[in-house]
Amino acid sequence: MGLDINGTRFLLYARKLDVDFRRTAMVGRQGLHLRRRDLKASFAAFGYAVDDQLIDAIFTKSDGYAEQLLTYLGAGDVHSFDISAYEGATHLHDMNRQLPAEVKEQYTTVLDGGSLEHVFNFPIAIRNCMEMVRVGGHYLGITPANNFMGHGFYQFSPEVYFNVFTQENGFELIRVIAFEDRPRATWYSVSSPREVRGRVTLINSVPVYLLIVAKRLMKTGIFEKTPQQSDYFSVWHRNEVASDEAATSAQPSTKRLSPLDSIKRRIPLPLKQLLRMAFPRSRYGFDPRFFQPLDPTAH
Repeated sequence: MGLDINGTRFLLYARKLDVDFRRTAMVGRQGLHLRRRDLKASFAAFGYAVDDQLIDAIFTKSDGYAEQLLTYLGAGDVHSFDISAYEGATHLHDMNRQLPAEVKEQYTTVLDGGSLEHVFNFPIAIRNCMEMVRVGGHYLGITPANNFMGHGFYQFSPEVYFNVFTQENGFELIRVIAFEDRPRATWYSVSSPREVRGRVTLINSVPVYLLIVAKRLMKTGIFEKTPQQSDYFSVWHRNEVASDEAATSAQPSTKRLSPLDSIKRRIPLPLKQLLRMAFPRSRYGFDPRFFQPLDPTAH
C-alpha cells in the first residue's frame, strides 16, 4: 500500500477541490513510493513552492509513510486502520467487519490508497469507509481496475462507485478518474453509465487505476437499498413503465416506430446478448464516449 507519483498528485488535486484533510483516516498505513525529486516536481506542477528541506522532512519525519505529507496538506490528526500491526497502524481492525461506533463520522477525509481490493467483504469495507466520513467530508479512493488480476480479490469497474456514492446513500460523487499505471499518465474523467445510457467499458493492455472523490452530504442509512447495475435497472424500469401503460391505457399508441426499431424490439434478449458478444462495439483504449482527458493542474 502506498502513494506513487499519481497517488501523490491525486492528493494535491483533492486539495485543489477543497478536500479538508484536517482529520484524516487511511485504510492501511500508506507509504511514499516515489523519489524525492518526483514529489517536488508534483508540488511545483500544482503551484506549491517547496524546497529540498521540506521534501526531506516529508520523507523522514514519518519514516517513509504519508503522515507528514498529509500534515503539509492541512492534517492535524492522521490515523490509519489495518488488520495487522506490521506497518504501525494506529487502529487495528478487520475491515471485513463493521466498525465500532466511536470511529464513525470522525474524519474529514477517509483515504483508501489501495487496500479495499484486498478485503473479501467489500460491501462492508466500503460502508465502513463511508460511515467514518463526517457530513461535509470526503472519501478518496485509489483502486485497481483493468489488468490487475491476481493483485487482490477484486479489480473494480466505475459502475461500482457510480452506484455506491449516491444521494440515496448520503453522498455526491464528485469525480471518477481513470489512468494507466505510468509515471506520466494521462488522466481521464469517467462518464456515468446512467448519463451515457450504457456500459462504460475499457479494453487495453496496461494496468489501470481509478481515482474516486466523493463528498458526504447527509447522514442516512447506507445500502438500505442494494445497488443495482445501472443498465439493468434502466431495462427493468422501461419494462415496468411499458407494462403500467399497457394496463391503464385502452388507446393504442400513436407513436410510429422506425422499421429498424420495430425489428430490434422483436429480437429476444438472449439473442441480443449473443449478437453483442459476436459483434462487440467496444473500441480499444480510452473511448471518447466514456473518457475525457483531464489535466489535474489546470486552473
